[in-house]
Amino acid sequence: MPSKDLHRFLKDFFGYDRFKDEQEEIIRTLISGKNVFVLMPTGGGKSLCYQLPAMVMEGTAIVISPLIALMKNQVDAIRGFVAGDEGVAHFLNSSLSRAQIAEVRADLLSGTTKLLYVAPESLTKEENIQLLKEIKISFYAVDEAHCISEWGHDFRPEYRRIRSLINEIGNAPVIALTATATPKVQSDIMKNLAITDARVFKASFNRPNLHYEVRDKIEPEKDIIRYIKQNPGRSGIIYCLSRKKVEEMATLLEINGIKALPYHAGLDAKTRSDNQDKFLSEEVDVIVATIAFGMGIDKPDVRFVIHYDIPKSIEGYYQETGRAGRDGGEGVCITYYSYKDIRKLEKFMQGKPVAEQEIGRQLLMETVAYAESNQCRRKLLLNYFGESYDKDNCGCCDNCLHPKPTFDGRKEMQQVIRLIQALPEQFKIEHLANILSGKVNALVKSYNHDKLPLFGIGKEHSEKFWCAVIHQGIILGLLMKEIESYGLIHVTDKGAAFEKEPYEIRLVEDRIFTSEGYEVEEDEDEAQARAAAKAALRGGGADPMLLSMLKELRKDLARHLKLQPWVLFSDASLEDMSILYPLTFDELKNCQGVGEGKAKKYGKDFIELIKMYVEENEIIRPDDFVVKSVPKSTNKIYIIQSIDRQMALEDIAEAKGMDMEELMKEIETIVATGTRLNLDYYIAQMVDDDVVDELYAYFRDEAKSDSVEDAIRELGADYEEIEIRLVRIKFLCEIAN
Repeated sequence: MPSKDLHRFLKDFFGYDRFKDEQEEIIRTLISGKNVFVLMPTGGGKSLCYQLPAMVMEGTAIVISPLIALMKNQVDAIRGFVAGDEGVAHFLNSSLSRAQIAEVRADLLSGTTKLLYVAPESLTKEENIQLLKEIKISFYAVDEAHCISEWGHDFRPEYRRIRSLINEIGNAPVIALTATATPKVQSDIMKNLAITDARVFKASFNRPNLHYEVRDKIEPEKDIIRYIKQNPGRSGIIYCLSRKKVEEMATLLEINGIKALPYHAGLDAKTRSDNQDKFLSEEVDVIVATIAFGMGIDKPDVRFVIHYDIPKSIEGYYQETGRAGRDGGEGVCITYYSYKDIRKLEKFMQGKPVAEQEIGRQLLMETVAYAESNQCRRKLLLNYFGESYDKDNCGCCDNCLHPKPTFDGRKEMQQVIRLIQALPEQFKIEHLANILSGKVNALVKSYNHDKLPLFGIGKEHSEKFWCAVIHQGIILGLLMKEIESYGLIHVTDKGAAFEKEPYEIRLVEDRIFTSEGYEVEEDEDEAQARAAAKAALRGGGADPMLLSMLKELRKDLARHLKLQPWVLFSDASLEDMSILYPLTFDELKNCQGVGEGKAKKYGKDFIELIKMYVEENEIIRPDDFVVKSVPKSTNKIYIIQSIDRQMALEDIAEAKGMDMEELMKEIETIVATGTRLNLDYYIAQMVDDDVVDELYAYFRDEAKSDSVEDAIRELGADYEEIEIRLVRIKFLCEIAN
């Protein structure tokens, strides 16, 4: 086809004056009857590579896509290009009625339809196979082709059948397209589709307009709300791991005055479609979606993509962040990272086939390595997809703009490896860190590990430091964590070789999370630095003068009431008060650890003090950053009602599909917000009276805070953890709430 004709079709059908990058060559190759493989980042113009050939070639192009939402979106777009001819493009999937299917069939058989979008599941239906056998097929386009590969981020078994279905329906050229594929995935796609002879077109994966940032997952909801309110009117997508979290986040945003809607596979088709249309038409600013569900939303001016939960793979991360800035404008990509999320994803793998676990573990560890790295994030992403990036500083990611401090950790890594090799059994990260830092606890004593020659070899560092070293050893491949054996650590062959001949390894200093997802004990300087960082994250530091006055008031009231000061309000609660300046009981309830009961019982004097301080000092309160909480969940109501009926906790947990640890955390959260529960009936069955008295006295007379971890650490092995937690709940309900 002459070049001028192709450009005329481009202008007539799509309104563009010129092709982008290699689009023209891709289209010519397909029109000539050859197989094509296209690797092009999101926003690069993949759709045009099969839409224009479909319009000019004889017959109907079959576009196989997993994204039902995208089908509707693209069919509407094609119909818009060809005015007055609705039949030029159709989709065939489970959302259609019988009458609609009959209409599609008629247009196909008459030769009107140039583009037919089908889901792979629909392609396997016998009636659809027979229908497609009756028409002339110009070519097959396999969109989202990475779904074919088990090493891809969104593997779909039904995609593995596409080649056999093509053979059955009738052969025609194949164009496979994907926005994310490593060399391994690319090879897998081409072999499975039997297009190893395909001409390969590979565009650059660099998206220079995107800013990449990974943040520690500390109060992410507050941080997200603050970010969105600082960028009013901008379109954005928030990804969450579960449908439940999607619903919670969408509700939280709405309550805080942000126009947001949920989008996940659990919603009915009409709701999903309506929510998508409202996002595209800018009736809402934010869509909250599950990572696992492909949104297929073709919106060019998405200005931010936020991952509330870390993605399962780099490919998934790249594709999802790629939805930002498709028009070439600014795109901010923020990901929240906690190793606790990684542990959740690892748990999901347990019980799966070994081969699937191995693939999942490798993909996940690549994501962890990306999140924890101190290197340029752009360089890491491009290298992952087999593309080099020569600049040392991209100037548009958090690591280039704010480099993390590092140190040569070869000596420390050697000490870790020697300890693991010296132990006859394998242990988790925390236990190894305790031995190295010289910390004695019940588990260390029970194994006599405090008698080991290597006990305390790294006592100049905290267990937090050693947790970080071990974790980075896993990322570097020197150590391995077994998912099936509940996270036990062993040394790899690479690690054993490193121990004998160490070389420089640069470790990051500032990671604070253990593999359990919580912070370990910090020294005073670390704690102060941490508090300052936390305050800065929430939109401004604590007001030191007000905080000092609130602490004095708490001390005076506690002395008058003959209680420990923390029983009234924790330090974290006072810090929130000195940041948010609450002037009503409702505002006070928004402060961390303050519920309705606590606010009413102890809040009056604190509110009056804050009012006086705000007036005298003409304080401008940060109203925009007071996060309103979501109303009580059904779980919370059910738990409170069940405890009122004196149900056994085990029965409550079973009824709600929870384990005991999850239930205890729910109960502790309920109590922390000021709700009073009476667990005496359960405690009487589970804990000796003498133990109850001793633990109650500890919380009343000795405890410096309401921290469970502090209590377990102080009380040691003489008491079971469940006993400590139950009596702590009893004490808080009777005294604090």
